[in-house]
Order: sequence, then C-alpha cells, then structure tokens
Amino acid sequence: MQRLIRGLVLAAILVAVAIMAGVPPSAAAAEPGTVLIGIYRVAPGKHTEFLKWQAARDAIDKQAGVPQGQWYAHTDGDSWDYLSVGPVLSGAQQKKVDDATRAKGMTIGFKASIEFRQYIGSHTDTYAIGPMTVTELSAMASG
Repeated sequence: MQRLIRGLVLAAILVAVAIMAGVPPSAAAAEPGTVLIGIYRVAPGKHTEFLKWQAARDAIDKQAGVPQGQWYAHTDGDSWDYLSVGPVLSGAQQKKVDDATRAKGMTIGFKASIEFRQYIGSHTDTYAIGPMTVTELSAMASG
C-alpha cells in the first residue's frame, strides 16, 4: 500500500512539473484544463515494441491536428516505466483521430485496446485538472 501511495504522489509531482513546463505563464491564470495521465509498467522485453506502437499513435495525433501528449521515462525510484500527460479529446477530435488511424490500417476501439495490452504489464489512467499553483488550489478548496 505504501508503494502505491508513494507512486501516486510521485506521479502527481511529475505531472505538475510536466504541465507547468509546457504552459506559457499567461495560461496559468486561465481556467484549469483536464488532462489524462497514464502510468505504464511495460511487459518484460516489450519496451521497444511499446514505444514504437505509441509513437505510431502519436504520429496519427499530429496528423489529425490534435494536441500530443508529453512522455516521461523512468530513471530512478518507483516501478513505473513511462508516464504520459495528454489532452482529453472532444468527440470531434477523437473522430478525426479514429478516421486517420483507420485510414492508416491501424486498429481503433476495443481491438486497439487488446493490441495495446500485449505490451503492458499494468497501467493506470487518471484524469486531473491543472496546471495550477498551490495558492490557486488552496483558494478552490476554500470555496
């Protein structure tokens, strides 16, 4: 349990740093957005294949004109391998991505989900809001 909590705290810190690093100062004052955070533990011996699979999906996002996620590679500490922070797409954006993916002959939906799992030992997906300063979070918490 402590390991899980430590991992979640580490992930939250990494996400905060990742988001703030890519956001211009004027955007921090805007309403916080929603992001999707993925924490991946890759199956043994599948790291290269996993990265190639994700890179192909990232290229589709770029082609479809949707914001691309940011990726972080584990170097020391907890047991995750990769962490991603990406946008939550609108229905219209997801349709563009699905259409572009299908046009490339790649899988979408449940079939893609099954394909993805051949590379993964475990993963979590979490929605978060931000970026915000701790002062802004405190104000939100206070009402």
